[in-house]
Amino acid sequence: MRIPETTRGKAIAAAAALVVAGVLYFLYRQFFPELDLQYLLDEFANFLGAWTYLLIAILSFLETGAFVGLLVPGETALLVAGAVAGQGVINVYLLIAIAWVSAVLGDTVSFYLGHRLGRSFILQHGDRVGITEERYVKVEDYFEKHGGKTVLIGRFLGLVPALSPCVAGSSGMRYRAFVPYSVLGAGLQVTLHIMAGYIFARSIDAAPQYVGLVALIIGTIIVVSVIAVVSVRFLKVPENRVKLVEGMERYRVSARLVGLGRRLRPQWDWLVARLTPGGTFGLEVTTLCAIIAVSAFIVIAYTEILLGNGGPTPGDTAAFDLVDRIRTGWFVDVAKVITDLGSTPVIVGLTAITGTFLYAGRRYTELAVLLLSTLAIYIGVDLLKEGVDRPRPTGGLTGFSSASFPSGHAAHSVFYVWLAVTIAVRLRPDMVRKTALVLSGIAVTALVGLSRVYLGVHYLSDVNAGWALGAFCFAFFAVAALLAGQLRKT
Repeated sequence: MRIPETTRGKAIAAAAALVVAGVLYFLYRQFFPELDLQYLLDEFANFLGAWTYLLIAILSFLETGAFVGLLVPGETALLVAGAVAGQGVINVYLLIAIAWVSAVLGDTVSFYLGHRLGRSFILQHGDRVGITEERYVKVEDYFEKHGGKTVLIGRFLGLVPALSPCVAGSSGMRYRAFVPYSVLGAGLQVTLHIMAGYIFARSIDAAPQYVGLVALIIGTIIVVSVIAVVSVRFLKVPENRVKLVEGMERYRVSARLVGLGRRLRPQWDWLVARLTPGGTFGLEVTTLCAIIAVSAFIVIAYTEILLGNGGPTPGDTAAFDLVDRIRTGWFVDVAKVITDLGSTPVIVGLTAITGTFLYAGRRYTELAVLLLSTLAIYIGVDLLKEGVDRPRPTGGLTGFSSASFPSGHAAHSVFYVWLAVTIAVRLRPDMVRKTALVLSGIAVTALVGLSRVYLGVHYLSDVNAGWALGAFCFAFFAVAALLAGQLRKT
């Protein structure tokens, strides 16, 4: 039996497979009650163990990297890995992080191969790894219709994730415009599939209870999808749209809807433009959203891990071992000076000075981002310190007065990155050596955080979470400011 390759066909096939699986599972429980499915899953999880990390890294990379994604069961592997994590054998947050990074690296390799080799080379040799001209042309057509957003949503569209990075590279798309959508798309796909396996593994004996519900949901989605597809095809014809509007205007209720639609048309067009990659604004928003996604994941993952165990992570131990080998007297003095750049008095003072200049220059948007982000960081650090209440490392070389997680110095030091990027992108877009300025801001932020580890007053995980918290706050309010500014223009 040949399964249809259309989205509707795949959905119908998935619904049918789910129903069959439910029936088979019911029969299995009826006639083979002595078999414990949960026990079998536990045994499988113990068999894979820590090797799951390596396996998922390879498969996530290959799903889009080097064009072999058509041959690699990436989504299935993510579900299985999530199930293994659900048995407590491995850490689900570390698993997501490894799969996320590997998927982005795979996208990057495929992008640059597409960029360097070009379309003709790929079509000439692609059949060796399942890339037929028909498949490639389908993705090209989708990419042409939907632009760069194919990179983001393409991960959930069959053969598209295996080819969209390659098509993006061969189409001349810039990598800096490509990578934010890759980060977001990979993060969504990886997290959804791993967490599905993770949750299912913890309640596998209750699976039959959900089969009917899931089948109903899938059936509803199929019906709605078919109606949506038919409606879109109908409305694509200008004559049909005119007839529909004329018919709606004959009745009072539908006529009001037509009037409301006309009034909201500018806002709708703006929203569609904002969600379509390309252009400075769209790229800024997508990049900031990628930062929000990654930083939020880091903060949540570390918080969840440390709530159960406040001791050092393997990375913390390795970092302290390295510090012990390279610590010297004069470098300790330098570290104490650097670490003060993230202290409350310095940050408050620099924020006040920067805020004064922004206010004098009537840069109210940037001023609002600065003040709200700084306040949010202070609140976030205090809440996390109180909630996690992680003890400080022993033997610190400078004073401290509160819990260890997260590092407030590291969180506030993100101010330097924000300041450098704001000057280079918003205040002085014509500035020479903008890259050097941004790199300097990143360097200061990195040194402040690492100085906390060097002085023994924070674990590396505290610093990582602090950086992530600071990045999240600045990126969040920057997105809010950009959207508010665009809304005022409409």
